[in-house]
Amino acid sequence: MSDSVTIRLARESDIEIIERIFAEAKLFMRANGNMSQWTGSYPERSLIMNDITNGNCYVTEHCGEVCGVFSMFEGPDPTYAVIKNGKWLNDNRYFVIHRIAIAKHGLGIAGKCFEFGLSQNGELRIDTHRDNLPMQNALKKNGFSECGIIFLADGSERLAFQKSVNK
Repeated sequence: MSDSVTIRLARESDIEIIERIFAEAKLFMRANGNMSQWTGSYPERSLIMNDITNGNCYVTEHCGEVCGVFSMFEGPDPTYAVIKNGKWLNDNRYFVIHRIAIAKHGLGIAGKCFEFGLSQNGELRIDTHRDNLPMQNALKKNGFSECGIIFLADGSERLAFQKSVNK
């Protein structure tokens, strides 16, 4: 991981770069065989602005340039209440990362985001689309355990992962 990667709360003035990073992430997904995640206008500007306003949206910077974005929330996440074909590692209080997108690959930015999430209380959950192999690989590389399947509010299934540094 690059020590020059920093994380800060996103600001309203970051909205255009955040939207560009999400657009590039969608292209990356399609190029890597993930045709059905983040379709249409998702994530919409209103959702991004809501995350920024509520203090849940973060950006990563490398050498002063915004190059990643993610949203982080303290659980419980309602979509994580039921898990099929497995179970969570524990029932501890946790944080969850959603909508992570990286514009500069190879700098360990995803790992920095996960490390930041774990620094909150040592428990981090995240989910991803079955076709999002790059994210699944990043999660496994960073020590996450695949725990089962959760379902989003619209009924879409997602692979659920958790990492715990608590004993």
